Amino acid sequence: MKIVMGVDSSTQSCKVELRDLETGAILGRGSASHPPAFAPKSEQNPHDWWEAFERALNRAVDTAAVDRTAIMAVSVAAQCHGLIALDADGNVIRPAKLWNDTESAPQLARLRDAIGAENWIRMVGSLPTAAFTIGKIAWLAENEPENFQSMRRICLPHDWLTYRLCGAHVTDRSEASGTGYWSATENRYVTSYLDLIDPGRDWSAMLPRVLGPNEAAGTILPEIADRLGLSRGVLIGPGGGDQHAAALGLAVEEGDAVYTIATSGVIFTTANRPVHDLSGLVDGVADCAGGYLPLVSTLNAARVTDWAAKLLDVDHAGLSALALQADPLASPVFAAFLDGERKPNRPDAYGLMGGLTAATSRADLARAAHDGVLLALIRGETIMNSAGIATNGRVIMTGGGARSAAYRQILADYTQRPVMIADPKEADESTARGAAIQAAALVTGRGVQDMRQLWAPRYEIVAEPNPAMADSRKQLLDRYLALADWSGFDGRMRP
Repeated sequence: MKIVMGVDSSTQSCKVELRDLETGAILGRGSASHPPAFAPKSEQNPHDWWEAFERALNRAVDTAAVDRTAIMAVSVAAQCHGLIALDADGNVIRPAKLWNDTESAPQLARLRDAIGAENWIRMVGSLPTAAFTIGKIAWLAENEPENFQSMRRICLPHDWLTYRLCGAHVTDRSEASGTGYWSATENRYVTSYLDLIDPGRDWSAMLPRVLGPNEAAGTILPEIADRLGLSRGVLIGPGGGDQHAAALGLAVEEGDAVYTIATSGVIFTTANRPVHDLSGLVDGVADCAGGYLPLVSTLNAARVTDWAAKLLDVDHAGLSALALQADPLASPVFAAFLDGERKPNRPDAYGLMGGLTAATSRADLARAAHDGVLLALIRGETIMNSAGIATNGRVIMTGGGARSAAYRQILADYTQRPVMIADPKEADESTARGAAIQAAALVTGRGVQDMRQLWAPRYEIVAEPNPAMADSRKQLLDRYLALADWSGFDGRMRP
């Protein structure tokens, strides 16, 4: 048997899955948790990611009951944007600053003023927020000058794990386009933006080489192969960002609307042309297959309903049941910016609820929590449509939230389209699946685009829209926008 491995190193955990190269069938899975990290200072030690990867790999091998020396290729997808600074010897200088770390908001704002919002969008496809790597580099220069001067290589999370596996300092188009200093349309780094942080650094020497979708990063280092019990010829794939790999795993077609409910919330589709939304709300990033992945991402998603379940002292199934009992028009409105927000760009914002009455019930609060997550993403889809991006295809849900009956039904009601999930037992595993597709493409010599279609998942409808909600959708979205866009709603209101 020939086996490939896909890795999903997310904010919360590392997941490893092993697949049969010939059929794409899942053989085994394993996972291991990462240390929790929360905004505004959200950091993790990259070595904890590696330890979680080793534990997850061992569990996947045990589950599959296979010989690990049959693994022929590995590819790693991971949380986007974070900054891992390495010294001249390749050592990690300090903990990684993650995508949801908002401490760099002041530095990012100054860069935006210097570059110009429209110029930045036209060059890189996005208007960077504090999530993007460039702001974290500026923060490091200003707040930890000794560490900044020691930095000789810049990595994103998946870059660093790939570096550990094969020793190559590389990245891919999807991740490079989320840094704020790489142009997907021109296929080059824009080091002049980094010169605004320090004009004296040789930035080009510090940045990873950007791989194409069908390029291998290299072969596994002998000492790492021995440590993991793998063969020494294992190929290492280009990897990518989590949402980008998920698009591969889901075999997303142009026009599909994919809603991800995980630590963050994302609405995305695929596109064959570059996207430059001058409102700055749509990120026109590259994908893992040679095209583009226009998306709107929010900072607050599954953690909102985690918080609500804890508040109401119920498990997630109980919270979902409560939410489905509620009358949406009678429930409070919740701008769920619990950790600030990135789309819209409000790193210092906090959650705000309106419409409370003496009759507000626990069910109403449960409904408000789900609405607070989904209406932010419905807003995102609306903005994408205004930017000329079609999302009139399938509605696909993924991430941990895809297991929630309430999230499924409420999304169906708001989109007025059936909600689908890929392979019900794999609803939140699309990122690892996409990474495995990259690994399989390397071994077989097929293009990743062809392998994506060969391994396309089976879809199942899990929620049908309630036609009675069609007339309420606009009213509920308008109520949400009125609260979320309230001019006084910013961090200056904190006590």
